[in-house]
Amino acid sequence: MPEDEVIQRAHEDAAEGKSSSTQAGEFVREEIEHVREGKHGARSVKQAIAIGLSKARRAGVKLRAPRRGSQSRKVRAQAARDLRKGRHPRRKLSRTRSRAIKRALKRESTSTASRSALARQARSSARRRGPAARHRSAERAVRTKGKRGLHLAAVKAARTRQRHRRAA
Repeated sequence: MPEDEVIQRAHEDAAEGKSSSTQAGEFVREEIEHVREGKHGARSVKQAIAIGLSKARRAGVKLRAPRRGSQSRKVRAQAARDLRKGRHPRRKLSRTRSRAIKRALKRESTSTASRSALARQARSSARRRGPAARHRSAERAVRTKGKRGLHLAAVKAARTRQRHRRAA
């Protein structure tokens, strides 16, 4: 069950006209925090993100299921089910099932939500999107960074280039 504060932030995002993926981001952030705090673990960053998206859909965020071909039928069916659950008032959760899920997640590693693991996931995800999408994303970042942010990004990029030159 997501914390009230997270649901509140997602509602504020919706009221401000922000996209459903931004609203869902609140739930994903909460899930990553849970893993970092050691509340439970996750097998991978992807699993932590999936749990967050599922909670978002069930909380009423209008985040549609993935397109055909992008995910397996099982994943798409589960996303559609979560969306339907989010449209209707809550029924009482099964205590037995909740306990079983929590115990299973407790056995998983908490290092999956480390900064390096998240960065690795973001990079691999960006690579799948292709250079044009990465370029658009970078341009969007430039528009929102401000002068100081751009300077810091340039310094970081220079450092990265230098590190790669030394490695070669």
